[in-house]
Parts: sequence; structure tokens; C-alpha cells
Amino acid sequence: MGQAQHISTDHISVDGAQRPLLVGIDVGGTNIKIGLVDDLGRTLAYRTLPTEPEKGAEDAARGMSDCFRQMVQETGLDVQDVVRAGLATPGPMDLSAGILLTPGNLPQWWNFPIRDRVSHHCGLPVTYANDANAAAYGEYWRGAGQGSHSMVMFTLGTGIGGGIIVDGMLVDGAHGAGSECGHIVIDPRPEARRDSLDKPGTLEAYCGSYGVVARAIEAIDVGRKSLLETQRSNGNSITPLVIARAAEAGDALAREIVLETADYLALGCVSLIHVIDPDRVVLGGAMTFGGEQASLGREFLERIRQTVPPRLLPPLRDQVNIIFATLGGDAGYIGAAGLARLEYHAHA
Repeated sequence: MGQAQHISTDHISVDGAQRPLLVGIDVGGTNIKIGLVDDLGRTLAYRTLPTEPEKGAEDAARGMSDCFRQMVQETGLDVQDVVRAGLATPGPMDLSAGILLTPGNLPQWWNFPIRDRVSHHCGLPVTYANDANAAAYGEYWRGAGQGSHSMVMFTLGTGIGGGIIVDGMLVDGAHGAGSECGHIVIDPRPEARRDSLDKPGTLEAYCGSYGVVARAIEAIDVGRKSLLETQRSNGNSITPLVIARAAEAGDALAREIVLETADYLALGCVSLIHVIDPDRVVLGGAMTFGGEQASLGREFLERIRQTVPPRLLPPLRDQVNIIFATLGGDAGYIGAAGLARLEYHAHA
């Protein structure tokens, strides 16, 4: 593993921490985030280190342990002060066996018993979770979902991830594939768009970044005038960020694509609201068009808020708050630590 990097983050002092202490680990294709978290979900220390997937999963597990132990030492604690680790990775995985199966962005790590190897190197019992589910639990515990009874989260990016929490418990399902919100069907037609797994009509096929870009390119190809056409003719790729910038510059087609994405996402929200009856629906990830800090992001959210209620049963129309996530990239490691906390207290 490469050298751990120190990243500044808001955190409390060790003296003010509520025991027990936990460590949360969030594995991404580029970086691994590791946080030391107290029983109230507050961060005591945080580090990130490069994933370096080509070196293999065993090397990564050792690196996680080294980083964890350095972090504990630097905060003046002892490894014995930490009771459990939470580990979040991309899927697919076998949660019960603790095995990372065939993640597309980590091909050198396929079929690796990552839970038990991280446990071995860190010297801690490990709770294993899907990364999107961990992020959802982080928002539920310490972020936008704090104080809610039940919550649905959509993670918007290349694909559509998600998480469902009902009465404080994460929905994993019988086979570890629960809360796959991006794969619900919103278009039953045989000719519907296909997602990354070649399944037709899913929410991800329409709202994942590749679906958003494809819709923009198709509109240009049939003659729609747009700043995006100029981008492409200049040899530049069209990305969700390019679409967002064009929309912010007043481009009609780009704005239409963004709001159409909101309409499709609203269908996913409606389906899960009727299944779960949550207090909140939380939208996070890299593709929120600037989120709360941008006028386009706020317009995107408002469009969803306007589109959802008329499709809901009357008793639900004024009961669900649809909001942006607040933890950003910290949600995964905080949620992983939170899930470890649940398991620790269940067996304490």
C-alpha cells in the first residue's frame, strides 16, 4: 500500500469521546477512507490511503491495518480501545461469508475473503457491508436522515446505488442484495434503455451518468441545437458535469436533460415510498448537479419534490421529506462504523 495521507476533517478530542470506539473503512477504486468514530458517530481521526488495486487485496488489507494502528497511536489511544471495525466495499459480495466477489473496479480482488483478512490484520471483529448501504446508514445515523424512523437513499453517479433503513435496521435481504434501488424498473417496454448489466428499463438506465449522457447525445443527433453540440464538435466528451455547466449557462437542451433526469428519479422515489413509507428520501453521490450549493441542484431537487406527491397515496403526500445528503464522502466510513456499532451492542 502507498503512504497514508492526512486529511483535515472536523473531529472531537479523544477526551470527549463516548465509548466504545469503532473504526470505519470505506474502500473505493482509487482511495480507501478510514475513520476512528465514537459511540455517537463523531469522528476522532480520519485518514485516506491509495487503494493501489494492482497490488492485490491482501496488500490492501495490510495497509488498512497499518493505517488504523498509526491513527490509534497518533491519537494517544491503544488498539484495545477500539472494539470493532466496519468495512464497506463495492459489490457484488457474499455478505454472510465476507467475500468480495467480482467488483468491476477491482478486478484483481475478485473472490477474496476480505472481511476475515481485514479482521486478521487489524485484530478486530469486522462487520461487512455494501458501500452504498454503508453510506446510507451513515446519513441515517449522523447526516440528513438523523432523527428519522425510516429512510431511503439514492446515490447518484455512474450507476445508481442506494440504501434502505427501516426502524434503524439496514435492509440487506436474504442474499445480501437488498436496497439495490437503482435496479427497480421504471420502464417496462422491451425497447427501454438498458443499464450496465444489460437489463432494460431500470432506474439506473435512465438516471445513471451514462444514461443521462446518452439522452443528451441522442437529442443532438436528431438536430437539437445546444452548447453540447459545440463541445462535441470540438472533440470534448460530454459528461454530466459538462451538461450541468451548459444548463447553468442557459442552454435549453442541457436544462431539459437535467429536469428529465429528475422526473425519472421521481418515479423511483414514488415506488420506494409506497413500499417503505419513509420519513425521508435522501439524494447523494457525485451527480446531484451541484446539490444545495448550486441553483441547478436546487432546481433539480425542487422538480423531484413537485413530481413525487401527485403520484403518492393521499396520506403520504405531505409526510415525506426529500433532501440532499449532508455527509459527502464521509458517509461511507461513518456508516460502516455505525453498522459495526449495531453489531457490537447487539452482542455486548
